[in-house]
Amino acid sequence: MKLLSLTALTLALAAATPALAQDQPSIFGVAVTGGTLGIGPEVSARISPLIGVRGSATFRGFSHSVNGDDLEYNGKLKLASIGAALDLHPFGNGFRVSGGARYNKNRVKLNATPDASRTVNIGGTTYTGAQIGRLDGTVRVKEFTPTLTLGYGSRLTRGGSFGIDAGVMFEGKPRIRNLRASGPIASNPAFQDALARE
Repeated sequence: MKLLSLTALTLALAAATPALAQDQPSIFGVAVTGGTLGIGPEVSARISPLIGVRGSATFRGFSHSVNGDDLEYNGKLKLASIGAALDLHPFGNGFRVSGGARYNKNRVKLNATPDASRTVNIGGTTYTGAQIGRLDGTVRVKEFTPTLTLGYGSRLTRGGSFGIDAGVMFEGKPRIRNLRASGPIASNPAFQDALARE
């Protein structure tokens, strides 16, 4: 009997919590977000206890070396994307399932300058560094990228809120664009084919 009463009380409190929380929430929110997509502003609106919308822009940049076969490239990652998400709150609380999309300008700029006397494999063919000169290229992914996340956001109040999300961004396979060389064979058709394979 006590267990039944305790269960009924717990269910009653759980059902009452969203209703009590709705007394003071703000409809709109402004935040600063940070994560693997970068750092930037976010605006949000809780349309109803079950539905919300968010929009954000994120930016960041850093450098790292990248190995490609037997050649080391210097890479500069530039993150820049803007997007929106529809939040579904199935329990009327802070838990959310979100689907959306981002306009994605994330890219990596690569460059490599092999030693002049060193031999390097480019697209299955061996060349010397003196023949190649400097290599430059850009790695890009799809510009329009759907997103799917799970997360939690505290109720928006005048005092602030906190949220966390984890999920996936469907960027597709990264592709190298405009890989080019500065050496004397840069315009050679056979070398151009090798660059395309690389």
